[in-house]
Formats: sequence, structure tokens, C-alpha cells
Amino acid sequence: MPKTTFSRQEIQSFARLSPFELKDKFIQIAQAAQADRPGQKEKSQTQMLNAGRGNPNWVATGPREAFHALGYFALSESRRVWTADNLGGMPELRGSGDRFDAFARQHPGLPGIELLQKCVTYAVERFGFDRDAFVHELTDSSIGDNYPVPDRILAHTEQIVRGYLHDEMFDGRPPAGNLSLFATEGGTAAMCYVFDSLMKNGILRKGDRIALMVPVFTPYIEIPELDTYEFDVVTVNASLFAETGVREWRYPEEEVAKLADPSVRLVCVVNPSNPPSLAMSRRVADQIKDIVAGPNPDLMIVTDDVYGTFVEGFRSLAADMPRNTLLVYSYSKHYGCTGHRLGVIALADDNVVDEMIARLPQPEKDRLDRRYGTLSLEPEKIRFIDRLVADSRQVALNHTAGLSLPQQVMMALFSLFDLLEEGQAYKHKIREIVRRRLDLLLEGAQMQIAEDPQRAAYYVELDLLAEAERVHGKDFADFLEKDYEPVDPLFRLAEQTGVVLLNGGGFDGPEWSVRVSLANLDDLDYLKIGHHLRAICQHHPYAGGPPRAGK
Repeated sequence: MPKTTFSRQEIQSFARLSPFELKDKFIQIAQAAQADRPGQKEKSQTQMLNAGRGNPNWVATGPREAFHALGYFALSESRRVWTADNLGGMPELRGSGDRFDAFARQHPGLPGIELLQKCVTYAVERFGFDRDAFVHELTDSSIGDNYPVPDRILAHTEQIVRGYLHDEMFDGRPPAGNLSLFATEGGTAAMCYVFDSLMKNGILRKGDRIALMVPVFTPYIEIPELDTYEFDVVTVNASLFAETGVREWRYPEEEVAKLADPSVRLVCVVNPSNPPSLAMSRRVADQIKDIVAGPNPDLMIVTDDVYGTFVEGFRSLAADMPRNTLLVYSYSKHYGCTGHRLGVIALADDNVVDEMIARLPQPEKDRLDRRYGTLSLEPEKIRFIDRLVADSRQVALNHTAGLSLPQQVMMALFSLFDLLEEGQAYKHKIREIVRRRLDLLLEGAQMQIAEDPQRAAYYVELDLLAEAERVHGKDFADFLEKDYEPVDPLFRLAEQTGVVLLNGGGFDGPEWSVRVSLANLDDLDYLKIGHHLRAICQHHPYAGGPPRAGK
């Protein structure tokens, strides 16, 4: 396979970009290469295959149908109160449960109405809701005619989402004590709010030492580098190998032991990991548990568990260390709803963050009293979870804070859907999809990965340098590392095959690794990507031959 047309200096320059920005460059290269090839047949052979982004190509249709069915009922409730051309009124609470049942009987063929009925019935039975109050929350919120009250999350929605987290993030075994939630505009907003409020409340300060369990989602690497934070970052590296050329993507004991240093104030982890896509092992979780029980009791843990539903029996760190852990969860991947922007921050009512705020020096407490003093006559009693809400709207706009109410309804319906048999069947189906795609990718690439029952398989990270050593020997791997740039294979893939992948080095993984999203292309596309990866590696100018200096 021919060399890339980009010089080594150009490749080095582009490699400084974030992997998500570099991806856009690869897309441009792949599109230009397609346009330069004359003839329809050749164009079809170089169809661009963008496995660089994690946006899934599946959609959970059932809960969306239920949402739209609810919309029709909500509009009928509005018109019942006030009808004048296109003008309606605010839905009434009293009798709303009975009116919903009557509406469902009168519209048996309405798509989504049956699932909506199941969701309402399940919620009333499991959580002990008053039927009128719950149906009215759904109805009024889907209309969106009020500000979010409570601003943090709607009352019934909080109980539903908490139940969802208990079942899916805590393996049905939640810790003792209450878990308070803040509904956010996706996991993205949740990340921003957490870092911002920890700084605003003096729990983290500019230059503080934090840890990242790497490889990790790139924003967790880039946010600490911003001039707002300038954190001193310690990396906990998943550096274990199963055998030569085959990475386990697991953390050695000595790497995790870095968290025992009390100067490490916070650790960020994506669990299951991104890009390796493995749930944290019980060994590592227990080691961290021992650390917070011993040498570093105030260690704050931010765990981003968006891929947890893809692992059977998944259990979040928030289940084992609730006092120390801020849980971030997003609905985007499981339900194919990245455009909805649905996320949540969860924090136990008994937590170390509130304790550390209470231990702040008096001048700091006075500063915070001034900051939050317009919200309460006793601002010192405002919990951190509620400070997150206020800070998300610069405190002054706290009275209009909160996630869009129709979005909260969608969140509640996604959660209730999962708790039903239909949702469990859907969950197993999407797990099968990504695992099938992983098998096809590996079949085409003829590469080995470690067997691991904790694999989510939403992504896979492949270390091309380790694979070169496994197949062609260490001398050849050393030669590649000396004479080529780590992202060279990605430029070749984009330019010569139309395949777009992300560089693993941008996630603080091995520089020669690549991330493949197994969520966003058709199944057989992954077989093609595997073939292209193998061709890039096998048809390297010096693959299999004696390494020599120069290109």
C-alpha cells in the first residue's frame, strides 16, 4: 500500500489536535480522496467509513412513541381547560389519572399508548405514586408550560431515575442512604458543572493535584489543562498486558496505589472505560475502596458511567463508595438519543464534599454565604448538589434553572422503559449488536484482544505497535516507532481507504493505538474496516522485512 502524501512534519503538526478535531481532518482527507477517484465503481470501493465518533446508529423507538402518545393526551388536557383556535390552558391535576385511562381506552390504536400505560402503571406500583399527581407531572411537563420545579429535577422523575440507577448502575443492590439527583443537559453539561462548582466552593483550587485513570475520554484530559484550573495531573495507567502484543487495558496495583497520596484531591474515571470499553475490575474497585477507608478518606471520585448498561452485572463505584463519589450518567448511548441531551449527576446525601465545605476556614465560609445568600436565609445549609444547580445558572438565575421539562419526561420514559420487560429485551439486543460488530472487526483485522467478561464493546482500542511486535517482532516495532509518526496509519487509512478512526494517544492511551467505535456503522462495515487495518499493517513498506533507516 503506498505511503501517505502528507509529510512527517505535516503529520506531527496535525497530531497536536484533540482526537475529535483530528477526526474532522481525517474526514476531509477521506472525502477529498473519494472526489479525486474517477468512475462510480472506484468511488463505491472507497466509501467513507467513519468509525471515529460514538453516536450510535440505533434508536429506542418504543419510549419515543410513548412520549408522542403522551403529547396527544397532554394537548387534550390543555384544550379541556381552555379552547380558542390555537389557544389552550394549563392541564388540571384533579382527576388526571382517570382521564388518562379514559383517553387510552378511546385511542387503542394510537402508537405508543400501550407502552405509556405500562409505564404509568409500573411507576405507580413500584414507587407508590399518587396516580393523579404523577400523570399531571407527565402531562404538564410534556406541554412545557411551567419552569422546572423543583429546579434540580422533578419530584416523580427523580424517584424514577433513581430506581433506574439502582437497577442498572448498582446491579439492583443500592447502598444505604438517599441519592439526590440533578438532571442535566447530557453528560457534557454534568462534567462542566462538577468541575465548576468544586472550584466555586473552594473544594478544588487552581493547581491542585488530581488523578485521571487513563486511557480516558479526552475532555477529562483537556479540562484540567485550561487556565481556569491548571491542575497537577497524576495518571493511573491501564498498562497491563495479557501476553506480548495483547493489552489487557487493566490497572496494575502500583498504578492504583498513586491514589493513596492525600495530596490527590480527586480522581476521574470513565467506567466502563473509553476507549478500551472495559468495566473496572473488582480488584481495582476494592483497592480504591481500601484507599478511601484508609490513607485518603477525602478523595473525591467522579465516575462517568455512560456505558455501564452494556456490561452484565455492572456496579458503579458510587455503589461501593457513595460518600466519596459523584456519579455522572448520560442516556445518549443506550437509547440513541445524543440529540436529546439527557444526563444526570447523582450524589449521596451523606458525602465528603458537603463535609469539606463545612470544614472550610471561616473567611471561605463567609465568601460562600455571600455567593449563595440570595437563595436562602441560611446559605451555609445549602447542599453541594443544590449548589451545582445554582452555579449552573450563575446563582442569580437559579429561579429559572433546571433541565427542560419535556426532556425530563423523556428521561423518565426511557428509565421506565428499561425497567419493563420490553426495555430489558432492548438492552440485550444492543449489547448483541456491538459484540457482533467487534467479532467482525477482529475477523477482518486478524488481531488479538484479551478475553474479558467485563467488556462493554461499545468501542475497542487496538495498539498497532504492540500488534506489530506480536506479528513481526520487536526490531520491526522499534523501527516503526523511530521512523514514523504514531498517527501515520490513520492518515493512510483516511487517504487510501476512506476509513476514519481516532488516535488512542489523544485519550492518553498508547501513542500507536487507535479507537474504533462499534456503535455507528452497519455490521459488515466493521469487517471492511478490519480488512483495511490489516492491509495498512501488512503492506507497510517494510513489514516483515529487515528494518532499515529512513522511509
